Amino acid sequence: MTYDTNDDIIDRVAGLAPNTVTHALRHQRAKVVQSTQGSYDGLFDPDLEGLPLVERLLVALYASRLTPSPALAAHYRAELSALGVDAATLAAVETGTPETLAAPRLRAILAFTRTLIENPVAGDKAVLQTLPAAGLSTPAVVALAQLIAFLSYQTRLVAGLQAFKQLEQRERAS
Repeated sequence: MTYDTNDDIIDRVAGLAPNTVTHALRHQRAKVVQSTQGSYDGLFDPDLEGLPLVERLLVALYASRLTPSPALAAHYRAELSALGVDAATLAAVETGTPETLAAPRLRAILAFTRTLIENPVAGDKAVLQTLPAAGLSTPAVVALAQLIAFLSYQTRLVAGLQAFKQLEQRERAS
C-alpha cells in the first residue's frame, strides 16, 4: 500500500499544515506516521469483518465524545453523516445516552466502550461477557477492543500535536 501524505487523518484532524515545525516533528518518524494511518485505514475498512463500519464509527464518535476530543468527534460525525446514520442513533451517541438506543447490541458495544475509556481496570471478564451475550462473535469482540485501544492512542496523539501546534503559534506570534 502506498502512503499518501495528503490523506493523513492525524494531520487533518490536528490541523497540521505542511512546512510547520509541528508537522515536521511528527513526520520525522515516517514509519510511525504510516503505521498510524495504516491502523486507521485497517480499522475503518468497510470490508473488515466482525463489526459493521457504522458500529465502528459510532464507537469512534462515542469515544471521542468521552475523552473528549472535539476535533476527532467532528471527523467521525462527518463520516457517519456521509453514511446516512439515522438522527436518533447519532443523537444518543453524541449526547452520551446510548442506553436510550433500541438496539441491545449497540447499547452493549457502547457500554463496553465507555468502560474501557473511563475506567479500563473495570473491563473485567464480566464486562467482556456482555458482548457475546449481545450477539458479538469472538472476532468482533477482538476487533472492538483493538478499535478502542487505537482510539485511545489516536486521541492522545491528536491532543499532543494540537498542544505543540498552539505553542508553535504562540512562539511565532511573539
